[in-house]
Amino acid sequence: MAQTKQDIQSILQQLGVGPRHRFGQNFMIDQNLVRLIALAGEIQSGQTVIEVGPGTGTLTEELLASGAHVIAVEIDRYLALMLQQRFGQSPPVSGDPRAIQSSFSLIQGDALAGKHALNAQLISAIRHARQHAPNQPIKLVANLPYNIASPLIVELLLEGIDLLAFTVQKEVADRLRAPANTEHYGPLSVIIQMLATVEVLRTLSPQAFWPPPKIDSALVRLRHADQLGDRARDFSRFVHQLFAARRKTLRKALSMAGRDPHILEQLGIDPQARPETLSPPEFHRLFQLINSPASDC
Repeated sequence: MAQTKQDIQSILQQLGVGPRHRFGQNFMIDQNLVRLIALAGEIQSGQTVIEVGPGTGTLTEELLASGAHVIAVEIDRYLALMLQQRFGQSPPVSGDPRAIQSSFSLIQGDALAGKHALNAQLISAIRHARQHAPNQPIKLVANLPYNIASPLIVELLLEGIDLLAFTVQKEVADRLRAPANTEHYGPLSVIIQMLATVEVLRTLSPQAFWPPPKIDSALVRLRHADQLGDRARDFSRFVHQLFAARRKTLRKALSMAGRDPHILEQLGIDPQARPETLSPPEFHRLFQLINSPASDC
């Protein structure tokens, strides 16, 4: 059963800690939301599910009850110890479809090893799971710490995670799905939309969490649909270069990036347009043309 606000406060009190802002800790206290996030992950028994920021384990319990093998990543050492004690030694229970019947492993540390790299232990766990069950999808299902959400989901998609269902600031959700030439459109929009399909399933009020954040949140689902292949990081750098000059014309932005702006003519793109007017596929076509063997750039 999902934990109430009082349950979570009691667990933290026993540990002698409180919510830590520097870790982005906002605990889910809406029991329906916990179940909704788990359902958004479309989990089947035997699948591997990554949970970053499990906190006191309320979503973890739901994931394990669905029959998943959970790889939990928790930076808070006090919560990590509690989670290990709670789930690490739990024996399988039979007869109850809601019982915890599958395995739990814990990585104590930051899910990221820098802005553009996953924790080495997490990479190892993902690749081990892939080798062990090559035909099974690997998923992320989590109430993500908001301070690492954007770089984390990019890195997980680059690592080939098949489906990601997570809560995040509504503003970030808006950026993930934003179309070209709109307020929230930027490098994250372009890169994510070239790596996945984006669904914003619902908006969540601050009261669904404790302590309540100052902004609305959203439940998002990404399905891996990589259109970039092994050029993803080069493409990301290219997109960031152009958006660094987003108030300039494309002609000027390409020149500032050391590229020949005359290449725009081959794609029928107005050189006086701004970078934010290009759709993700247009960014990709421009990138491919600039980096093609026949290009003089």
